[in-house]
Parts: sequence; C-alpha cells; structure tokens
Amino acid sequence: MGETRVKRGYGFGTFQGVFTPAILTILGVVMYLRFGWVLGSLGPFWTVVVVTLATSVTFITALSLSALVTNMKIEGGGSYHIISRSLGLETGAAIGLPLFFAQAFGISFYCAGFAESFVGWLGPEKTRWIESNVGHPETALGIAALVVLMVVVYISANLALKMQFFILALIFGSLLSFFIGDIPESAVKAGVLSEELGFFASSTTFPANFWVVFAVFFPAVTGIEAGIAMSGDLKDPSKSLPRGIMAAIIVSYLIYISVPLFMGTVIPYNTPAGKELLLHDSMLMVKVAKWGFIVVLAIWGASISSAMGTLLGAPRTLQALARDGILPAFIKRGYGKTNDPLIATGIAFLVALSGLMLGGIDYIAPVLSMFFLTSYCLLNLSSAFEGLIGSPTWRPGFNTHWSVSLTGSILCLLIMIQINSTATFVAVIVVLAIYYIVKRRRIAAHWGDTRYGMLMLAVQNIVYKLASKKQDERTWSPNILVFCGAPTSRWVLIEMGDSMARGNGFLTVCSIIPESENSPTRIKDFEETVSQFLGKNQISALVKVVSAPSILDGSLNLLRMYGFGPLTPNTILLGLTDNPSRSFLPYAQFIRSAASSKRNIVIMKELEEFATHPGIKKENTGRIDIWWGGRTNSGALMVALAYLMRKNPIWAKTSLTLKTIVSDEAEMVSAKIKLDSFITKSRLAAQSQVVRLIDGDVFNTICENSNDATLVCLGMRAPEGETDAEYAEYCRELSEKTRSLQRLIKVLAAEDIDFQRIFK
Repeated sequence: MGETRVKRGYGFGTFQGVFTPAILTILGVVMYLRFGWVLGSLGPFWTVVVVTLATSVTFITALSLSALVTNMKIEGGGSYHIISRSLGLETGAAIGLPLFFAQAFGISFYCAGFAESFVGWLGPEKTRWIESNVGHPETALGIAALVVLMVVVYISANLALKMQFFILALIFGSLLSFFIGDIPESAVKAGVLSEELGFFASSTTFPANFWVVFAVFFPAVTGIEAGIAMSGDLKDPSKSLPRGIMAAIIVSYLIYISVPLFMGTVIPYNTPAGKELLLHDSMLMVKVAKWGFIVVLAIWGASISSAMGTLLGAPRTLQALARDGILPAFIKRGYGKTNDPLIATGIAFLVALSGLMLGGIDYIAPVLSMFFLTSYCLLNLSSAFEGLIGSPTWRPGFNTHWSVSLTGSILCLLIMIQINSTATFVAVIVVLAIYYIVKRRRIAAHWGDTRYGMLMLAVQNIVYKLASKKQDERTWSPNILVFCGAPTSRWVLIEMGDSMARGNGFLTVCSIIPESENSPTRIKDFEETVSQFLGKNQISALVKVVSAPSILDGSLNLLRMYGFGPLTPNTILLGLTDNPSRSFLPYAQFIRSAASSKRNIVIMKELEEFATHPGIKKENTGRIDIWWGGRTNSGALMVALAYLMRKNPIWAKTSLTLKTIVSDEAEMVSAKIKLDSFITKSRLAAQSQVVRLIDGDVFNTICENSNDATLVCLGMRAPEGETDAEYAEYCRELSEKTRSLQRLIKVLAAEDIDFQRIFK
C-alpha cells in the first residue's frame, strides 16, 4: 500500500532477454582473440583445466542464482538486487558499486577487443595511416565503437537486443567455418608440419603461469552477468533467468572445450613454430577457418554485442543503487514507457571511455576477473546462508543445497587469492569501506533480508552449546538485569550496568508499568522507545517491559520468567535512594527471592548530583574503594566487577584500592601482607590499605576512610535465618549508616560460583 510500483520494462522472454545476451557475452573477445594464446601458454591439458575450472565457478554461481531468483521478486539491478535483498542493503551496496565499475570497464574490454581485431584485419599500412592522422589506432577505433553503441542504446534497447539475433547466427556460422577449416598458410610457411604433432603428449606438470592465464580467460565465462543485469526487463525472471543462464553455460562450455582441442590438432602447441603462432597471432582462428571473413564478422559482432549487452546492464545496476537511496536520486530517473536509465547510461559511457584509455584487453581482463569473482563469491554466500537458515520463506522453485553454494563461495575466494593476493586484499578493503560508509548513512531498507536469520542460526547453535556446558569461575561474565523504570530518570543505573557488562556480558534494561496504563500497543511502543533511546546514547542492551499490579509483583515475575537457558541473568542491579520514609520490606522480599534463585544482587545508591545524564560521557577519576575481609564470596565478586568496570573508558582513569579493617594495631602488618600478597598473585593493578577500627564502629570507620572515594563497594549479608521484616530492618540500618558516602554499591554474591577462585 502506498509503495511505488517499478515498471517491468520490455518484458523479454528467456531467449531474447537472458540466453542471447549471455551467450554472446561468453562467446566473444577471449574466445576469438586469446584462445590460441591460452593454448600456447599452457598446452591442451591445462587449457581444458582452465576452461573447466572457470566454467565450474560460473556453473555453481548459476545454481545459487537460480535458487535465489526463484525465491524472490526480481526487480532491476541484477546481482546487486539479489545480494541486497538477501545479505542486506549495506552488503548489496558494497558489491553493487564495484560490480557497476566492473561492468562499465567490461564495455571497455569488449570495445578494445573489437578495435584489436579491426586493426589486425586492416593491416600495417592502414594502421600507420590511422596512427599518423587520428592517434593510437586501437584506442581511436575503440572510442568510435563506444560512441556508435551509445547512439544505438539511446535509440532503443529493444532494437539493440534484436540486432543480437543476427550476430548470434553469425557466431555459430563462424564456428562452423572454423571447425571445417584446416592448417593455415602461415603455419605451413612456419614449418610446423615438419615435426610430430604430439597433441596428446601434453604435460601435466602444473605450469607457473596458470593463474595469470586464468585471470585473462575468466571474463570469457562471466556472460551470465549480462543476463542477470536485464532482470528488470524480463517478463518472468524466476523462470527465464535459470533456464537461460544454464543453457548458455552448457552450450558455451561445449564450444570452449572443442575450440582448443581442434586448434591443437591443426597447430601443434609443442613445436617451436606452432607455439610461436599460438602465442602471438591473435587472428589465428580467422586463418584456420574455411571462410575467414565470416569469422572476422563474427569477432566484430561478438565484441560489439557483448559491449552492447553490458552497456544495457551496467546502467540498470547503477539505477537500482540510486533507487535504493545509495546514490543521488537523479541517477535513478528512467525515461519512456520502458523506464530506460539514460542518465545512468551516460555515466557508464564515461567510465567505459576512461577504461579505453588504460590499455588493451590483457590489462583490463584481470581487473574484471577480480570484480566478477567478488560478485560471484557474495552471490554464492547469499544462497548458502538462505539454505542454511532454512526459514519458511525459503521455498525456491530451483533448489540448490547450501553446501554447493558455500563451496562456490570458498572457491571464488581461493581463486582470487591465487590470482593476486594483494589485489584480493585491496578488493576486500574497498568492499568493507563501502559497507561502512553505507552503514553510517543508516539508509532505511523497505525489505527484509537474511541477516536476522543468520544471527538467529548462530545464536541457536551457541545457546545449545552453552546449555551443554557448566559455567565456572574461569568463564564467568556478568549477565545483568537492571531495574530502572524510565531510563531518563535513572540513567545512573543504566550507565553502571553498561560499565560492568560492556564487552564482557549481557545487559538488559527492564521497566515495569502499572496494569492500569497497559494497552495492547503500550508495552511494544515503550520497548521501542527505550531501545531507540539507548541506541542513540550508544548503550548496547536488551529491553524488557512488563505490566504488573505493583513494582514488587512485576520484579518478581521478571526474576522468575526472564531469560533463556544459559542466558538467564545472573546479576540484578537495583537503585536505592536515601529517602528515610522508604519502606525496605519490598527490597527485603525481592532480595530474598533473588538470592534463593541464585542471582547476585548489586544495589546502587542513587544521588542525582552524581548522576551522568544521557548523552554526556563523563570520565570518572579518583578512587574505587573495596571493603573486603578476604573471606567472603561477595568481596571477590566486588573485585571482579570493579576490574571489569575499569576496562570501560568511563572508569579507566580511576585507581582501585582494597581496604580492610583490623581491631588491633598488632594485626595491621599481617593484614597488609595478606592484602599485598593477594594483589600480587591476582595480577591486579591495585593498592592496599589497612585501617584500624574507630570507636568499635565498622560503618563509622568505613565512612571516615572512604568519604572522598569516587565509588565505594560494600558486601551485604545473605537473608538467611531471619524474617523479611528482620532483613528489611538490616537493609534500613545499612542504608542509614552509609548515608554520608557519596556513591555506593552494596553487593551480595548468591550465584553458585566461587568468585574467590577467579583470583587464584
């Protein structure tokens, strides 16, 4: 409702919209101009390996692609559209922009191939005339071809695609001419027949230049991008894309295997003269063919059609990026009934023009290989994650097992590293940089993707593993549940919980609202508001809101019900004001319930003048005092929490002091030795202090010695062997006797963890 409906475009079928542009892009420049070089460089055995490996990567990617396109509504944008709808907008952008440049440079590649073949056909005399009057002949002819293509595309994409039927017929005619051809005259003059052919004596030793040759050859099998890029102009993408792409791959593979096998029987690769011809005569297929002029026309037609198909596809990738808000809005503008991306086409033209200035096809091909392998890697990864998650929405009409897709993704990455590890590193950096920039822009996507499912799958496996393990002190981390009400009014509690849990455990911020204020949407809206507020203030936390007749009832319900398996909170953080009229009975009841359920309790004294308000990251300085006799579990928990807090930048500039009280002067030396020994063995950055009891009053002694501390940590006794009323009186007295301390936390360790063993 209210969504803008994107026009479907031309409504092409499988043959015209997918198979034809794909097969023409595959059977193009590399096949005609570089197959002899590949054969001469590697020999027939390794040539077949290169063809098979490259086609296998494309075939696996096509299987993954077929699963993806039969499970989603396909709009314009090809691979970008598919990846962004599966792995998210940021990942789609990270590959969409490099993919556009790969496609745009692909236009340069095909135009450069046309120019090279045309120069070879003209001969040296006419080439010298062009160079003296126009400039470098291959560059000049490449630019001329690019300009003509732009005119045709601007007139009509439909006209451009209809021309491809004629070119397709010409290509198959050229192949027929080649396969009924014979030894060229240049080979006879070179004397290659004077030696034994030895075609089947091909070496199986891995050649040192294998990956160099592979990088130049690989663009020959990337024609599926031409079919994918026209996805927005297909009548039925979910049917046309799998059928058209699979057919193009199978047909092209049969041809690619046959061409070098036949060429190797005609021109022996292992004779010096034959190898010389294969390596340096790019027009060799023309000379082998029975009717060479047909092959020449086919080379021109294939290179021009490939450039045209890419010139139609690249702008649609750019248009889709702009439509999703990644690029400026003016780029997405379409013209006419078929929504032609003329502005994006103009940008693609300029990029292709710059590519022609860089050099010939041998320079452009490795760059294309890296970009296309990156794209294929992410396409396979998208399909693998979808299948691995197995959500109810994953119901592809063409089912590919996730392990096949994952294998394809890993294979792409390994090949990239083999081709050029430095270029792979640069490609990863570029992709990550684009991802980061788009992430920072916080562009709202109007579709769902698999990231939630991927995280859920990871959590599912982790939670099951955690549940099967028993936690001990070596692996303990705080999972804190903070009772804070409205975050703005009790921010100091949230900040304290974040200081303890950030980077170490989980933090849940919970609020309880009266049942009288409850409504079907009240809780959900309040949770979203709190989540957004915490996110804005850079607090990573879960949010839980419940309604209850009273605060105590709600707190007890959360205590009993909140949590999931091993992720149940192990530490409860509460706030307590110095209001003398406050009733401590609810606190006593809650502490008893928490302790009996093996939850640690941290009660923080709240003073508004010492609270850090939302949005203000105030660094604490001064001293954290921990009062500990060295024998209680609560004391060890205080030390553990203080250690974790000081890893947080807000508390990093504070010092830690362990303090203990002795009643006799004679005990001070031995107590000091024990504290220092504990600090040394525990490898703590802390000081020790032993103080003598003042007037027989422990709390007076603590207040006198810690009145200037930034934070004071005290242990609490457990509610054992006394009534709720008696324990409430203990809590009241403890609060009253520590009233003069500015910032105080009281800690009770109730979890089945020997916290003292953390420091042994």
